[in-house]
Amino acid sequence: MAQSIIHTSQVLRQVVIGQVQGISEAQFDVQPAGFNNTIRWNVGHMIYWMDKYSTLRFGSPSAIPEHYETLFGSGTKPSDWTMTPPSKDELIQGLTAQLSRFSELTPEMLDSTLEAPFVMGPFQFSTAGELFNFALIHEAIHLGTITSQLKTIQ
Repeated sequence: MAQSIIHTSQVLRQVVIGQVQGISEAQFDVQPAGFNNTIRWNVGHMIYWMDKYSTLRFGSPSAIPEHYETLFGSGTKPSDWTMTPPSKDELIQGLTAQLSRFSELTPEMLDSTLEAPFVMGPFQFSTAGELFNFALIHEAIHLGTITSQLKTIQ
């Protein structure tokens, strides 16, 4: 089961990268009516949270710039930004670097118990695999948002 989760993560991230590569830099910062953020924010948010989940799951150090939390953490939005966000190319590099790290995952790593359960609202995750699986669901939700934003923009 854990091996299939690893495979799913690689497929999902390849789909995300393919989608993002096909979006123009100009479209990255359009905030369509009904959305409280942009494509650039959604992509950065996926990178930020996948990194955050990695540090929670495996205790690995963060592999992204510190200011990503200010730009892309939960509750942030582009209208509040006071610094220049990363370019499309930088975001694609971040997505690709994380994809490379997915190949380092093993079923044993995903089966490991977290030091403390990760609680998010009514949900609780006890193993690295449970948290990673949730990270994939989170990423797929944001991919759907990006797809909807793109349809609205075009």
